[in-house]
Amino acid sequence: MYFAALLARTEDGWEASDTELDDVETLSDLADLAREAAPEDDTVLVLIEQEDAWFGVVRFDGEEDPRIYVSDAAAAARSSYGEILLTDELLGREPDDDPDLDALDLDGTEDGEDEDDDTPAAEAGVSGEIVPHGPVGDAQVLDDLGVSEKQLKSLSEDAVNEIAESLGASEVLETVR
Repeated sequence: MYFAALLARTEDGWEASDTELDDVETLSDLADLAREAAPEDDTVLVLIEQEDAWFGVVRFDGEEDPRIYVSDAAAAARSSYGEILLTDELLGREPDDDPDLDALDLDGTEDGEDEDDDTPAAEAGVSGEIVPHGPVGDAQVLDDLGVSEKQLKSLSEDAVNEIAESLGASEVLETVR
């Protein structure tokens, strides 16, 4: 089960809106949706969560490039919503890289993986691209709003509600949940 919400910081505090991601296919589409939610160049957070699997935070501050944090890239890569957030830049790849070719050594194992090791260091997502397990992106995305990097990395279940509570936006988030 997925949940996605927009939190826009205004002069009067946080405003929340439930958001449908059905028509969102790219990060650019998500940026357009977020910027429509903010009447001015206010901070807008897009919070996306797949129950017990992963969560993502995308922060838009005016026309600046979005800042993204994903709690588990491999889990998010198995989701069409997660793949929106997993840009080449976020994963540390050049746009022209072919991850299937780059990840294999000449012996057919993945980089950094022993031939006998059954635990992969990365996993293929929906599109077949190799992505790492664990968090990726800007873990300091919410530092100035009261959610430290350490706190963000420690969240797992119910992360969106815990973030909203730390921001003082849990009541407005609950109205759209």
